[in-house]
Amino acid sequence: MAHRIEIAFKKGIRDALGEKIKRRIIENLRLPVDRVRTIDVYTIDGRLSAKDLKQAAAGPLSDPVIQQFAVDRPLADHFDWMIEVGFRPGVTDNVGKTAREAVALLLKQPPAEAPGIYTSRQYLISGPLEASDAQNIAASLLANDLIERYEIVDGKAWDRRKGMPAHVPRVAGLDAPAINEIDLNVSDRKLLKISREGILALNLEEMQVLRDYLRDAAVVGRRKKVGLGRKMTDVELECLAQTWSEHCKHKIFNSFITYRDEAGRILEIDSLFDTYIRGATKTVRKRLGKKDWCLSVFVDNAGVIRFNDDYNLVFKVETHNSPSALDPYGGALTGIVGVNRDPFGTGKGSKLIFNTDVFCFAPPDYDRPLPRRILHPRRIYEGVREGVEHGGNKSGIPTVNGCIVFDERFLGKPLVYCGTAGIMPARLNGEATHTKEIVPGDLIVMTGGRIGKDGIHGATFSSEELHEDSPVTAVQIGDPITQKKMTDFLLMARDRDLYRAITDNGAGGLSSSVGEMARLSGGCEIDLRKAPLKYAGLQPWEILLSEAQERMSLAIDPAKIDAFLALAKKMDVEATVLGCFTDSGTFHVRYGDETVACLDMAFLHDGLPQMRLEAHWRPPRHAEPSFPEPADPGGALKAMLARLNICSKESVVRQYDHEVQGGSVVKPLVGAANDGPSDAAVIRPLLDSFEGVVTSNGICPRYSDIDAYHMAACAIDEAVRNAVAVGGSLERLAGLDNFCWCDPVQSEKTPDGRYKLAQLVRANMALYDYATAYGVPCISGKDSMKNDYQIGETKISIPPTLLFSTIGVIKDVRKAVTMDAKKPGHLVYILGTTYRELGGSEWYALHGHIGNDVPKVNAARAKKLYQALSRAIEAGLVASCHDCADGGLGVALAETAFAGGLGLTVDLSRVPREGVARNDELLFSESQSRFVVTVSPPAKAAFERMLKGNVCAEAGRVTAEETLRISGIDGKPMIDEDIHELKAAWQKPLNF
Repeated sequence: MAHRIEIAFKKGIRDALGEKIKRRIIENLRLPVDRVRTIDVYTIDGRLSAKDLKQAAAGPLSDPVIQQFAVDRPLADHFDWMIEVGFRPGVTDNVGKTAREAVALLLKQPPAEAPGIYTSRQYLISGPLEASDAQNIAASLLANDLIERYEIVDGKAWDRRKGMPAHVPRVAGLDAPAINEIDLNVSDRKLLKISREGILALNLEEMQVLRDYLRDAAVVGRRKKVGLGRKMTDVELECLAQTWSEHCKHKIFNSFITYRDEAGRILEIDSLFDTYIRGATKTVRKRLGKKDWCLSVFVDNAGVIRFNDDYNLVFKVETHNSPSALDPYGGALTGIVGVNRDPFGTGKGSKLIFNTDVFCFAPPDYDRPLPRRILHPRRIYEGVREGVEHGGNKSGIPTVNGCIVFDERFLGKPLVYCGTAGIMPARLNGEATHTKEIVPGDLIVMTGGRIGKDGIHGATFSSEELHEDSPVTAVQIGDPITQKKMTDFLLMARDRDLYRAITDNGAGGLSSSVGEMARLSGGCEIDLRKAPLKYAGLQPWEILLSEAQERMSLAIDPAKIDAFLALAKKMDVEATVLGCFTDSGTFHVRYGDETVACLDMAFLHDGLPQMRLEAHWRPPRHAEPSFPEPADPGGALKAMLARLNICSKESVVRQYDHEVQGGSVVKPLVGAANDGPSDAAVIRPLLDSFEGVVTSNGICPRYSDIDAYHMAACAIDEAVRNAVAVGGSLERLAGLDNFCWCDPVQSEKTPDGRYKLAQLVRANMALYDYATAYGVPCISGKDSMKNDYQIGETKISIPPTLLFSTIGVIKDVRKAVTMDAKKPGHLVYILGTTYRELGGSEWYALHGHIGNDVPKVNAARAKKLYQALSRAIEAGLVASCHDCADGGLGVALAETAFAGGLGLTVDLSRVPREGVARNDELLFSESQSRFVVTVSPPAKAAFERMLKGNVCAEAGRVTAEETLRISGIDGKPMIDEDIHELKAAWQKPLNF
């Protein structure tokens, strides 16, 4: 029997969520609403006495001070429309799971015997709304039809005596496992049909390779020995599809490319990854020689560098774009908890010390009709923010760095980059921790969450554009509480030497994790029937492929399995032995006694044919802007500060905990009122030491409208100079590359594929050039292709985007600096030359232009400047340092002033420049490798000596008067603005 417990705020208590929803309805949907109240509903599926139900309601499910409850009777009254929203069957319900555990403790029951608890929420809306308005509110704002169901009740027809019926969203699947065989000995047309209908994302050549594999007599002979024939099982086909997916195998990055430039010159590239990314790191490490501090690059879930003699740093950044397009909250939550498992599953495992996040959205005030299956950008913005908040904060990991980029072309797919760093002892039990080893006979163990249908086809779905038939099952919802319990348990198991190797269950689930680990031993044998499931009804191929979250796979010495399982039980973490690693050369999967897959390891991992692609580069040419200088330069500066790509992101940053673990030194928000935009983050991972870690990022997708080479160069330079700005140096700074691209493969649906591929080639060329020039090796990365939306005649492609993240070592965190002006009388220096480089700038975008003169990076000059500035900061000569980025010098000066609560006087005639004749162009050019630095007068001589030989000019002073005063190139006053008004303009746009 099912029961309903309803929880509502007592009269007079503020319903913050209700007020938030009311504001969203008014602002987003332009509907008249007077009031919104919320009621939380717990549906309990089990036989509980009236006393037990009351105990549960009064105890763990409600707060007696501010809330009231009702058991099997409704609390809703006095409303015009009620909308109740709950999860569909099988969707992860984290609150319901926690409630079930709490009730089990209350009733002193084992959790497995406790009744199922499912959550939903009622929204009681008062206002002059029609039925169509209520439907609009439900469908476009409150519920995501992919994962949630909703009911709408007209207040006029509400019968409070009856209330709402108890709805139990249990999965009603039959436990009838079946193995289907697929005949691949068919025509090419049918092969493509099999791929398309199965969401395999395999092209014709790849399907032909699978067909030919089963024509090999030796392969057929081996298959007969285990009970398989000439047809491929669905388990094998799905396993191969995910292993060979773009998401997992990076087929475009590893393709053979013939690149033709604008002069007709031809370059042949055998793997962009090997040539430019791995090649750059190889070059940098060769230069370092015996001083090489890179320990593990491109071979594990994350990159590893040396922190000091006793500890290593681990870092990885991932994307979760496609799931976040369908379900922003669940997609982003899964993105952050998923990337948490990457450094945790690297080597022997690392303790997680910080998160980063970078989001790319369409503008939240987008006001035109939306194409099918696209959620409103405001909803994506808020859902992604909340998902990352819940994933990071509940995991006890500080979120210390990130940014948000807006462009209408992210309407089709948002970009959701999530990063995590960890720290691990350099050695444990006499062995290095950054390597992995598996011995034949080691047991395969899965630990953490259970397996469900969530996340099935996630890898193959992420290898395609968003289309009409994109699968609902690709959406996952992470459970950070389960994951936190698992990671705490596994760190203890690591320190007790209870496992030999670990990796995470990410894209492809067990298929990927066990399949990859089996390469270390030479094979494996796994029994899917032993896998713990969330509910019955999963087919064997679904068990193998599910990407249900919070799971790790381990290799454990049989002699240690009892101790491992005992510790798991003690710490209330599920752990299950699924099979063993072998040296058989095969990936052997059973379901009980029946073999359901038997693939040669060499074919599984190396049988994918290399793609051969063509790239043609033709530089685009845009109209050159022509408009006069602004009559009101101060007003122009305010307009720039209010640009979405420049304005304050405090409303997002404040939702993330950057203080947990107690190690943050330079925080995301800094300055007199702790609301200035920090350039990078500095944390102290070991609280008994002042050694620190610096992390930063660079991203500027709009420059790819002109040339993706310079887009990538600017992203790298921005990340590097941000790290330098807070006190980092080039001595030990590593990078991570995350490429997000639109489909670059020429086809009927992508007629400009050769051009888009040329953009990708040029971006990789820049990565090699600037990573080697700065001596910043790439230690990890990820690419995400097919970031397009295509339904019907509508196609939306993202701008080609590179996120470059850095992680480095800062010797003494006490010497770190922030970007805010510190004291009146300090001198203002401008470092670096400003050129007339406004192509792709925010200034041009404000006037509706793109332009052509994109910023270009002079690496030799920049490196020399960065090294000198790093020395000056370490010597304590710099009071504040702020890089010039979006919006250029004008924005950097304003931010420096209002973050410090102080004024500045600046003379533009003293600012180093070349080819710049207009004040607005000098203020808003986005030339790279520039800083605004403040220095105390006593440090003036020493600072100038240390910067000698670099472009560095004293151009003003910090003042006690809270005004930004700027005189023009001709020496005449041009800007005289109150810093508080500038700050208000900067803070207003996203303050909702």
